[in-house]
Amino acid sequence: MLTFYDTPFTARLLLGTAQYPSPAILAEAVRASGAGIVTVSLRRESGGERSGQSFWSLIRELGVRVLPNTAGCHSVKEAVTTAQMAREVFGTSWIKLEVIGEADTLQPDIFGLVEAARILVSEGFDVFPYTTEDLVVAERLVEAGCRVLMPWGAPIGSGRGLNNVYGLRSMRAHFPGIPLVVDAGIGTPSHAAHAMELGYDAVLLNTAVAKAGDPAAMARAFALAIEAGRLAFLADPMTPRDMAAPSTPVLGKAVLA
Repeated sequence: MLTFYDTPFTARLLLGTAQYPSPAILAEAVRASGAGIVTVSLRRESGGERSGQSFWSLIRELGVRVLPNTAGCHSVKEAVTTAQMAREVFGTSWIKLEVIGEADTLQPDIFGLVEAARILVSEGFDVFPYTTEDLVVAERLVEAGCRVLMPWGAPIGSGRGLNNVYGLRSMRAHFPGIPLVVDAGIGTPSHAAHAMELGYDAVLLNTAVAKAGDPAAMARAFALAIEAGRLAFLADPMTPRDMAAPSTPVLGKAVLA
């Protein structure tokens, strides 16, 4: 059973809610994905003329757990303030913490991330940090009180899949008891399956579903891929070899003189 901050979940797909063509298509995609958690941005909820209220009502109707995020924040102060506001708006201590440090890749500012995580944990938040696959940074986040880690697969919205498989595999081995979620860069269901085959606990994605020609169908495809990847990991896959190995026994083979 997947557990985040003592809350159990059966679904291992977390879905973002931005960029969908319409609220109705978003709702179809969430239902098709079977996701139990969706990420939401405070900026959408607090938009002009309280336009976010209809969106918030839609999310409540879907019956999923909300994970607010600090998307677009570039400083510790901005991220902490956004998290504090999100707790008031959404009524949850959960926060997906993003502190962006580089504009082109949207790579996390790892120094600001750790600092913001310490502050938010001290204020009673359950922090889901969007980070890199760096083990030292991960250690600092755990020391700060984070009980979940969310390393990127590739830059947000790039669809490149898992850029550093070695680093992600090392993180899984280094933190066997901590829930790990690949967040960002997933473009196709095969990318998600690969992450799960590495032993990751879940995958968070948005653009690959929202920008698909048929978001609901793509959401379902991702749900199946994640289930397949998890089953494959639990089944203990074969180890790759450099040489061929015959699958048919040669014992008893006829010998022709």
